[in-house]
Amino acid sequence: MSEPFGHFTHALLRALPPPGDPRAAALGEPPPDPPPDPAKARRQLGVLGGVLRQRLGLQVLELPPARGGLRALLLEELVVVQGGTALLTRPGPPRRDELGGLREVLEQLQLRVLSVTDEGAALDGGDVLFTGREFFVGLSPWTNLRGAEAVADAFRDFPVSTVPVGGGGRLKGFLSMAGPQTIAHGSSAGARRALQAMEQLSDHPYWRLALPDDPAGNCLFCRPGGLPGGVLLHRGGDEFPHSQRAFQKLPGVSLVPLALSEAAKVGGALSSCCVLLRARPGGRGLP
Repeated sequence: MSEPFGHFTHALLRALPPPGDPRAAALGEPPPDPPPDPAKARRQLGVLGGVLRQRLGLQVLELPPARGGLRALLLEELVVVQGGTALLTRPGPPRRDELGGLREVLEQLQLRVLSVTDEGAALDGGDVLFTGREFFVGLSPWTNLRGAEAVADAFRDFPVSTVPVGGGGRLKGFLSMAGPQTIAHGSSAGARRALQAMEQLSDHPYWRLALPDDPAGNCLFCRPGGLPGGVLLHRGGDEFPHSQRAFQKLPGVSLVPLALSEAAKVGGALSSCCVLLRARPGGRGLP
């Protein structure tokens, strides 16, 4: 019997290096304007970790700092997890050194860990949306058709469809699951086109929650203990006040607003700053 949608036991986060540590420097990328505030980023990440532990009851495993500054926080780029399977993606050379440590943690949690071995494949976990019934893979600057084929090969129990993503973003940069059959999405032309393509490709009906702001479309739904209802982590009213009001339309869901302004400056989103998963019995995690 499959687990209820949104039922997780663990969350993976990446620790930030201490101030002055050489690993805090960005790798081969121009700094964003305005630059992120490391101290503020640390506070925001701490709040996220506290919510995952205390509100959602998850065991939070903090991976050691890695090179690349705030970009190293974006674990979702490196892995796609569903059920008992984790698929390590094929990131650019600056981040490939992170895959070995991530594999070790996932294997300690008793997951079946696969890797994208096709050298012609490009895959970013931020382009992969699992709805509970099927996968949608965004075709973007970070993910190509051969990357989508790797997802289909790893998760053969579910249909996998590809969706063009315009504007240089990732699929989950403007839409995500806000509940078992609910897609929260931004209102830009690109977001509407992607959602329309998804509806044409799917045999399953989904309820839409339209949001004025594209970045607010990235949220995290969790059902603590697998119980009815659920908790939705989303970007808060200080950042997106109009979308905050739209989230209040969701019935039976507890809303937890969070700030993510600093990670967002390097392309981060709520789903990219943590990896939620359900460990198999006997999984140990970090020592």
